[in-house]
Amino acid sequence: MKILIDMNLAPAWADYLVAEGFEAVHWVTVGDPTAPDRVLMAWAAERGFILFTHDLDFGMLLAATKSKSPSVIQMRFQDATPRAVGAEVVHVLRSRRSAIQAGALVTIDKLRDRVRILPFEKDTKDA
Repeated sequence: MKILIDMNLAPAWADYLVAEGFEAVHWVTVGDPTAPDRVLMAWAAERGFILFTHDLDFGMLLAATKSKSPSVIQMRFQDATPRAVGAEVVHVLRSRRSAIQAGALVTIDKLRDRVRILPFEKDTKDA
């Protein structure tokens, strides 16, 4: 699994995820640190990467564009360091692997993880 780490997460995540057996790069090493979110999403989608972030905007971008990729893993922890939540993140990456590889938005918080398969569809009750 190839993971692109967003600017809002520490570069230490790359080393942590590589040590756990993933291919991981931090955006600062491959792109413009001031690039808008859509540029990161395009880069990840074109190269088969999953986007790992602490930013909730990516879920909105996926919904607005009805994209099937890239998968986005978003954390909702106050302390978003590998030391604090690395084990939980790795557990979710492994346990939700098939959904992530198929295309999903995965949200991880203190209590649980949630998966929404891409592209987001309009709820049938709204039709």
